[in-house]
Amino acid sequence: MPVHSREGTEMERPEQATGRAAGSEPDYRFTLANERTFLAWFRTALALIAGGVAVVQLVPALAFPGTRHVLGILLAVAGGGLSSAAVLRWRGVQAAMRREEDLPPTRIPVILGLGLAALTTFLVVLLLLSRRPG
Repeated sequence: MPVHSREGTEMERPEQATGRAAGSEPDYRFTLANERTFLAWFRTALALIAGGVAVVQLVPALAFPGTRHVLGILLAVAGGGLSSAAVLRWRGVQAAMRREEDLPPTRIPVILGLGLAALTTFLVVLLLLSRRPG
C-alpha cells in the first residue's frame, strides 16, 4: 500500500523500494563487499604483525639498544588494534545495512595512515642515526 506524504503525493514504503523489509538481510552483494573490506583490513593487520616479527628477528642492531624490540612491539600492537577495529567496523556496517541506515563513519584509514607515517619518520631517523661511518 502506498504511503502519502504531507503534500498528498504517493511514496513507496521502504520495503517496496528495496524489495525487503527493514531489519532483514541486505542484498548478498553488499554483504560480500563488506566481507571483502573486512578481509582487506585483516590482511593489513596480519602484515603489520608479520612486520613486527621481521623487525625483531631480521633487522640488524640499530644505534640504540632495544630499538628493534620497540618497533616490533609497535607494529604488532598496531596489527592487533587494526584487527579488532576491522571486526567492529564489519559488524557496524552489517547492522547498518540490515536497518537500512547510513553507514557508520570510520577513522580507521586516517589513524592507520598517520600512525604509519609517524612510524616511518621514526624509523628513518633511527636508520640515519645508525649509519656507520665509512
